Amino acid sequence: MLEHLVPALSALLEPARLAALFAGMLAGLVFGMLPGLGGVAAVSILLPFIYLFDSYAGLALLLGAISVIYTSDTITSVLVGAPGSPASAPTAIEGHALAREGKAATALGVGFLASMVGGLFGAVILSLAIPVAGPLVLALGTPELLMFAIVGLVFAAGMVGKDIAVGLAAAAFGILLGTIGAAPAAVDFRFTFGQPYLADGLSLTIVALGLFAVAEVVGMLASGGGISNERAPLGDWREGARAFVRHRWLVVRSALIGVFGGFVPAVGASASTWVAYGHAMRSAKDKSRFGKGEIRGVAAAEGANNATVISDLVPTLLFSVPGGPAAAVFLGALFSFGFYPGPRLVRENPELMYVIVWSVALASVAGALICFAITPLIARLTRIRFAIIAAPLLLIMVAGAYQATQSFGDIAMLLTLGVVGWLMKQADWPRAPVLVGFVLAKPMEQYFWLTVQIHGWAWLLRPGVLVIAALIVVPLLLRLAGLLRARRARAAAAATDGPALAPRKRERRVDTRIGLAFAWLVLLVFGYAAYETLGFAPDSRLLPTLAIVPGLALAAWIVVRDTRHALDEGVVRDPSAIAEIPFLATLLAYGLGVWLVGFDIATVVLLTWILLGCARMRLATGLAYAALILAGIHGMFALMRVSAPAGLLDFAILS
Repeated sequence: MLEHLVPALSALLEPARLAALFAGMLAGLVFGMLPGLGGVAAVSILLPFIYLFDSYAGLALLLGAISVIYTSDTITSVLVGAPGSPASAPTAIEGHALAREGKAATALGVGFLASMVGGLFGAVILSLAIPVAGPLVLALGTPELLMFAIVGLVFAAGMVGKDIAVGLAAAAFGILLGTIGAAPAAVDFRFTFGQPYLADGLSLTIVALGLFAVAEVVGMLASGGGISNERAPLGDWREGARAFVRHRWLVVRSALIGVFGGFVPAVGASASTWVAYGHAMRSAKDKSRFGKGEIRGVAAAEGANNATVISDLVPTLLFSVPGGPAAAVFLGALFSFGFYPGPRLVRENPELMYVIVWSVALASVAGALICFAITPLIARLTRIRFAIIAAPLLLIMVAGAYQATQSFGDIAMLLTLGVVGWLMKQADWPRAPVLVGFVLAKPMEQYFWLTVQIHGWAWLLRPGVLVIAALIVVPLLLRLAGLLRARRARAAAAATDGPALAPRKRERRVDTRIGLAFAWLVLLVFGYAAYETLGFAPDSRLLPTLAIVPGLALAAWIVVRDTRHALDEGVVRDPSAIAEIPFLATLLAYGLGVWLVGFDIATVVLLTWILLGCARMRLATGLAYAALILAGIHGMFALMRVSAPAGLLDFAILS
């Protein structure tokens, strides 16, 4: 291990790589402070820029963001009670209550230091896991790696929400997206509809931006307001340091809980945070302050969430099983640089593994120090309207997507997937499994083809495959047993108390019309894909069939189930979702404008609408800010060595 640690640190300390790490940290700090965006939006928006650097620097850019997201979201959680991510909800509860008592600096100090400790714990565990798990990973064959990929997909299906059918259908949809383009094992172009743009498949950058970032920007524009309406006082920082020392062992125990949560794919930072918060409550002598401003709740939550997001990288790097959506994007970035996690990475690129360890360790320490420095300034800026932030974010996304192939197809695909991501968000379908399925589609197809060619279908009976498959089967059996017990309990309650008490109506939060419309859309997509697959060669049909068969069955079942619920319980309408439709339609109109009149004219119109109409800036200020944004975006295009998209009008003038 030591023979790789020092060269890895030396490699990371090269100026360009160190600059990339700090640029990623700054982006992560900003995104962490914006409620609703979080880690996956940060790495999605940064993804196009990793190709400006060499592989180490590009990965350091993403790691810098991933390592500090859960440090900076402490600021808005404490100052305004708006958690930057679901994993910061306990911090928002306890920290904001302390802030209202004038103890914001105490909560922030404990939160920053606990996040730093959690991040360092994750880095240490990651460095220890590499030599320990290395021999095990090198012993794995192609069938075992294929089964690990399937385990990752199934775990990803349970990442968000309790509806495993919807999660599995989303994962199958992601695999189907990943099969678009040329088949690796036969001379076939799959699901291209005769469009040359689709022949090389979809870009990970565009898929990640479309599914996650577009929907969030639409939500920011529609919300209209800012993070807070008033400036929060901070208080004495020294009390935060003293509180951290008092609760240091609680922070350590919470970090260990977070590390364990990161080892298990799909557990995620949210679950780890609440487990650590529960431990803090159970281990406290006086529980009366919980919910009203208990510093132990902040220490436990912040110690756990940063440890989880960094130890997520252990299954990602060793078994190609991403622990969360941000890790899935990082996995895709590794593939794009030609690094294949698992045996090849351990054997051929040990230095890269330790570059990753050093990156997260340095970012965790520096991120906490920067948060201490910028918090007084952020306390003054929380009244800024979301629309002012959304304008440059939206254009960065468009520029980032356009660098994929430098054709209008990039923008069209970004907005198309943006509509899909928005529908999934409103229909409460998890988007993370789609991204994981898309990222794993390519290696899965290679593993699947090789496995079937070498072992036939006997690979399903290999001992290693059966042991790994137990990771899926055992939890599913336990879950099924739990459901049966719950059903029997409800039946017994109904027999005892009468039908009025059971069964309970299902909790409904999504707009029924959007939910049903998206379920039907997914069903039609799988149905058409099944028909299209009939024309493929047998070798290029393998992976699409693996996605279509379960996806079609699950989508049909979801349509029937949700239709029955709508008939039994009535149609639920969500006014907030409907209110976002005009903003989504405006973005689609912007894409049409770029196609017709080119980037500059369409962007000027869009910025005018956002800054003057949505953000309600004064004319002179709005125009100056718009000019600054436009100049910055053109600077990005120059940096990426691409020209801004031209429209039909531009081509007509030039001809």
